[in-house]
Amino acid sequence: MKTAIDDRIFQLIVYISLALLAFVTFYPFWNALVVSFNEGMDTTLGGITFWPRKFTFENYGYVLKDTRILTGFGISIARTLSGTFLTMAGTAIFAYGMSRKELIGRRYYMIFAIITLYFGGGLIPTYLLIRGLGMFNTFWVYIIPSIISVWSMIIFRTFFREIPSGLEDAARIDGCGYWGTFLRVVLPLSGPVLATLSLFTAIAHWNDWFVASIYINNENLIPVQTLLKRTIDSNISRELVSDSAASSFIAKTQTYTTKSLIMATMMVTTLPIVIVYPFLQRFFVKGVLVGSLKE
Repeated sequence: MKTAIDDRIFQLIVYISLALLAFVTFYPFWNALVVSFNEGMDTTLGGITFWPRKFTFENYGYVLKDTRILTGFGISIARTLSGTFLTMAGTAIFAYGMSRKELIGRRYYMIFAIITLYFGGGLIPTYLLIRGLGMFNTFWVYIIPSIISVWSMIIFRTFFREIPSGLEDAARIDGCGYWGTFLRVVLPLSGPVLATLSLFTAIAHWNDWFVASIYINNENLIPVQTLLKRTIDSNISRELVSDSAASSFIAKTQTYTTKSLIMATMMVTTLPIVIVYPFLQRFFVKGVLVGSLKE
C-alpha cells in the first residue's frame, strides 16, 4: 500500500514537471503569436500575455503588402524541396560508399570530410569560388554548395554499417549490384533516419537568409526570409530617425512597431515549417538515435 502511494506521488511529480516544461517551451511561441496580432503601439504599454488586447491584422498587412513576398515564398519553397531532395540523395550515396569496407582509401576520404566540419575557406574565398563557378546570381547557389552534408553523412554511414550484411548478400545473390542494393534494400530500411535528416535539412534551407544577401542581386531570386529581414531592418532604421517631427508623424500614421513587425515576420516564416513537424514526429527519436548508438 505504501509503495502504491509512493508511485502515485512520483507520477504526480513527473506529470507536474512535464506540464511546467511544456508550458515554458510553448508559451514564448504563443506570446509571439499574440503580440503579432496585437496593435503595435498598444503592445509597448505592456501586459500582453495570453490574448491580444487590441486585435489587428495590420502587422501582417504591412509584412505581406510587398508583392515580392509571393515570389519569395515560391523561391523558398522551390529551394527547400529541391535542396532537401538533392542533399539527401547526394549525402546518402556518399555515406553508402563510405560504409563499404572494400572502398580503397575510405579512411583518408573520411579524414578529409571531417576536416570540413572544423575548418572553412572563409567568406571572401567562398565568394570568389562561387563567382568563378558561375553560380553568382543564380538559383543553384542555394543548392550546389550544400549538396553534401558531412554531419548527415556520418549519421547515414553509421546507420548503413548497422544493417545486417546478410540482407545485402541476399540482394547480390538475386543479381543486384551496388546501385540495386542501395535503392532496393538500404534506402527502404533507412526511413526513420532519412525522414529526420530531411527535416533538419529542410529547416536549414527554409530559414536561411544569409546566402541570398551575399550572392543574389536579382529580386526575382530572393527568398522570403531575406525579404522579411530587409523589412525588419528598414523599419528599425525608420525608428532610429532622430527628428522629433518625423517621429511624431510616423507615430500618428501607423500603429505597428518594430517589435510587432518582428513577431509577425517570425510567424510568417515559422508556421509553414512547423506544420511539417507532426507528420514526421514519429521518426524523430528513432531516426536520431539509430545512427548514433555505436560506430
